[in-house]
Amino acid sequence: MANGIKIGDSKVLESRETPDGTMIRRRRVTADGKRFTTYERIEMPALVVRKSSGNKEQFDRDKLLTAVRRSVGKFFNSDLEVEDVVNKVVEKVYDLGRDEVASKEIGHAILSVLAEINEVAYVRFASVFLEFKTLEDFENIIRSQRESNNK
Repeated sequence: MANGIKIGDSKVLESRETPDGTMIRRRRVTADGKRFTTYERIEMPALVVRKSSGNKEQFDRDKLLTAVRRSVGKFFNSDLEVEDVVNKVVEKVYDLGRDEVASKEIGHAILSVLAEINEVAYVRFASVFLEFKTLEDFENIIRSQRESNNK
């Protein structure tokens, strides 16, 4: 039971694949007329994240979503745009084809996706992830981003 709604007692009104093809969104209605949405996502194989401290933990997509939303979410117009960023990052991480990845690799995947989607979010995330200490660090990343955009 989710939020007092028994999903088994509901009827599907509409099913749609998300634009990026990674989820199916279902609009549902209960017998008493309450409407809600469910999302189905492909279950990915287990992935271990190796932290810089040497500790290991299970990859958690929701933790990644929270981190991206907290760090650069305000640079996007909706939660769907943040979800899109996370979906692309998850795809890049799983495309590495390994069952263990370093947290730094996930950070670089986030940078890669942000560089394509939102330059301001990219610079903001880079400043924290790459531990900028000076204005020159900002100038260098902006210069580098501009050069890669002009290629």
